[in-house]
Amino acid sequence: MGQSELSHLKEESIQASLSYEAYLELMEALVAKGKTSGPNQSEEFAQYTKMNLKRMQRLNKTIVLSDALASQCEKVDQEITFLALTEYWCGDAAQNLPLFNKLVEQNPKLSFKLLFRDENLDLMDAFLTNGGRSIPKVIALDTHSLKVLGSWGPRPTPAQEMVLAFKKSGQDDYQEFLKEIQLWYAKDKTLSQQAELILALSDWLSKHNK
Repeated sequence: MGQSELSHLKEESIQASLSYEAYLELMEALVAKGKTSGPNQSEEFAQYTKMNLKRMQRLNKTIVLSDALASQCEKVDQEITFLALTEYWCGDAAQNLPLFNKLVEQNPKLSFKLLFRDENLDLMDAFLTNGGRSIPKVIALDTHSLKVLGSWGPRPTPAQEMVLAFKKSGQDDYQEFLKEIQLWYAKDKTLSQQAELILALSDWLSKHNK
């Protein structure tokens, strides 16, 4: 089933989701045990998860909304739920999900829920990126009807262009590329994502009101 065929989300998906607070609590518990989410419990993925927890904790404290995004967030007058498909080992998820929680803190009409991708592949396959199960993928929903308003992800456009260029280059030093993209995130300070979410919120709200 493709996204074009998915007009409403099943209520079971929301019921199975975690709040942002519960998501972080479980992440902390898994890190303490040297584990991660998903079927790949390698030491490498466990280390990614440990680093990602630190990134998310830092971003939770340091993100500052631009005036434009804060203003757009205040304009949301209908209840919208952001539902993220994610995994703890994903560096892009760690860098991008905290901003959605920051939006929720600004407006009580917004809510944020999270699902693990590998436990919800049917839903993931309705929101592929270039045919791949890239995460995070955040689905915007009418909170009451669960009508799909749109989606965002897996990363801001400049970072996505870096990923596509790396794949096209044929280079095989993936670890070095991961360092480069994390450096980009550190310098960008969520500003690219914020710019995209200003437009996305406007679009989602207009679809909500139709």
